[in-house]
Order: sequence, then C-alpha cells, then structure tokens
Amino acid sequence: MFSKSRINEPGPAKPGETDKPKTPEAPAAKPSMDFSAPAPKGKVAASVLSADLTVVGNLRTTGDIQVEGTVEGDIRAHLLTVGETATIRGEIVADDIVVNGRVIGRVRGLKVRLTSTAKVEGDIIHKTIAIESGAHFEGSVQRQDDPLATGRTAVPPQRSTAPAVTGEEP
Repeated sequence: MFSKSRINEPGPAKPGETDKPKTPEAPAAKPSMDFSAPAPKGKVAASVLSADLTVVGNLRTTGDIQVEGTVEGDIRAHLLTVGETATIRGEIVADDIVVNGRVIGRVRGLKVRLTSTAKVEGDIIHKTIAIESGAHFEGSVQRQDDPLATGRTAVPPQRSTAPAVTGEEP
C-alpha cells in the first residue's frame, strides 16, 4: 500500500565524485548581544533591578546593586544605589549607600548619601553622611565607627525634629 520514496536516497556516484564523508558546516556565529564593554578582571558590573521588577525577599551580595523597582526585604551589598523610581521596604546595609528614591526601614552604611529626591522613613546608622537640600527624612541619625556591625547600640539614637516635607500618608 505504501512505498518508499526514492527522492532523498543517494543515487549512483557521478563521475568525479568520491565517497569521502562530508563534514558538517560550522554554524554561523550568532551576533553578540552584549553592548557594554567587558568588565575588567576581578571587577564585576553592578546588578540592576529594573523599574518594572518587584522582589519579595532578601538580597545579599558582595558586589554592587542598583535598584529601580520595588524590594520588600533586606538588602546587603558593597555599593547600593536606590534609584528615583525605587521603593525598598526593609533594612539596607552596605559600605556605600546612595538614596535617590524611597526607603522604609533602617539604613546602615559606612557612607550614606541622601540626594534631593530621597525619601527615607527609618533610622540611619552611619560613619559619614550627606543629606542634600530637598531630601525627605523622618527618623533618627546615629554615627558609629562600625555601622555595619549587627549588634544594637547601647546609646539610644536622637530623633530628628525636622518636619516632614511631603504630604504623603505613611
């Protein structure tokens, strides 16, 4: 009823052809999608959490993180940049912290910088701090030689008496 088609079967060799095995052609190289310069050896590029990303859970790295989205959890990093569109609900701990967006929770860092677009609701424990004009901060500030230490301090922090600048409800 069914018969085998002879279309794809090899036929008799033509004059001049040899029976050597054919080697498969190498696949064409795919174009690289990496548009950035390669990171120098030993240096790793910062991880970026985009504005449309929400993370529920803690983040921990020895590298750098730039957050543009929402994180509901604690973050520990070497350098943490909180973008203008970012919201972090949790404790952030890093050697260097730059806040451009919103943080609801404790901030602990060797160097902490609140830019003019920052909104921080929580205590800041730091070695050095810079707060630009226009930044919104509600909480206490405490200087420590080692703010990254996990233990609580015996000295109660001083509460900020500056009035809130925004009309937002917490």
